[in-house]
Amino acid sequence: MKIGQTFPLSIKRLGINGEGIGFYKRQVVFVPGAIPGEDILVEITRVFPNRAEGKIKKIKKASKNRVTPLCPIYETCGGCQVQHMSYSAQLKEKRDIVIQAFERYTKIPKDQLQVGKTIGMDEPWAYRNKSQFQVGINKDTVIAGLYSSNTHKLINIDHCLVQHEDTNIVTNKVKQIIRDLNLSVYNERKHTGSIRTIVVRTAFRTEEIQLAIVTATEDFPKKKLFIDEVKKRLPQVTSFVQNVNEEKTSLIFGNQTEELFGKVTITEHLRDLSFELSARAFFQLNPQQTVKLYDEVKKQAKLSGKEKVVDAYCGSGTIGMWLAKHAKEVRGMDIIKESIIDARKNAKKHGITNAHYETGKAEMLMPKWLKEGWQPDVIVVDPPRTGCDQTFLDTVIKIKPKRMVYVSCNPSTLAKDVHMLISKGFQVEHVTPVDMFPQTAQVEAVCTLVLK
Repeated sequence: MKIGQTFPLSIKRLGINGEGIGFYKRQVVFVPGAIPGEDILVEITRVFPNRAEGKIKKIKKASKNRVTPLCPIYETCGGCQVQHMSYSAQLKEKRDIVIQAFERYTKIPKDQLQVGKTIGMDEPWAYRNKSQFQVGINKDTVIAGLYSSNTHKLINIDHCLVQHEDTNIVTNKVKQIIRDLNLSVYNERKHTGSIRTIVVRTAFRTEEIQLAIVTATEDFPKKKLFIDEVKKRLPQVTSFVQNVNEEKTSLIFGNQTEELFGKVTITEHLRDLSFELSARAFFQLNPQQTVKLYDEVKKQAKLSGKEKVVDAYCGSGTIGMWLAKHAKEVRGMDIIKESIIDARKNAKKHGITNAHYETGKAEMLMPKWLKEGWQPDVIVVDPPRTGCDQTFLDTVIKIKPKRMVYVSCNPSTLAKDVHMLISKGFQVEHVTPVDMFPQTAQVEAVCTLVLK
């Protein structure tokens, strides 16, 4: 294949980034915007040794699942990847993405791989509780939004359909305040100016709103005026903080946070559990689906009240506390000290006495507990997108729990880790995809492994 070459292509599957996948002379071709079941005319835009990428020149036969995206800037923004598909098709294809990962990285026979239907949402819009919009200048006006896919072009977003409406309202008013006061905006290329990012988080249950302004400088002109205008124009904001990030980095937050007014935290509920959230604290972005995700973890853990459970990569202890009343004991660990402090506070607040949390790595703490005579029956793990550390997997193999529940936000790293565990005596019992981010290509999965 050559760049600029055009030819007919039938789209067979959806890729992990939401692109359509077809095959030309046994070579895989990725086409953004194409849907499984479609026949298109494709133009090749990039060629690699093992694949090619192309763009749609013409849709010759459209899929019955193709819909008109509701968002007017869908194609330029890049925050969503599959708004052009019906929601029922999104759920079906996300299940297939999980299956593809297991087919590619494991040797489990197709008839033995049990993958359930994707758990979706009744209303797959306005589900995100947090927005993080970069601030910039375009034609002498202040804008805030996301960078377009594979570019460094900032797309202004006035109304995001997957965000809770309160985050849209607050972000727009803050943009207007920045314009009205002519405040200094950060220039990434020159490393000048001050205001970098507007971060808004809303609590679905309590309706409390947290505003964080990330700046490149600790102080900036008209700071007091800015605070006064936020108080006046945004009375619904209950927590307002400034975070300072002076580094040349794509990371949102720096290490220094200052309270400007209101509380330091907001309170969010997941069913009967409540959590205090500071601006930098990790919390699931879709509270409604988080309840379904944690219920699936509980279902697959099959707890009877007699099990000892490890909550690895536990963060502030949310999953462990979800399971605690169904287990004999829960022990959680995380390398971030502040997370463990929060986990202990959360457990104490809810009167959960059988959950204990320690700072440290699972691969260090679990062997220590084993020597002390404490062996877990169930290990629950929810690692980052990169998957589990090899040393952690080696430790699981030595500990030999009866059951391991693996929560993953990346089907590829999940399947790679599962392949390694299978080679050491585990087998997959069940996999359930969960749609935490409708309209995007992302899919979460809950996978249970049992010791043979």
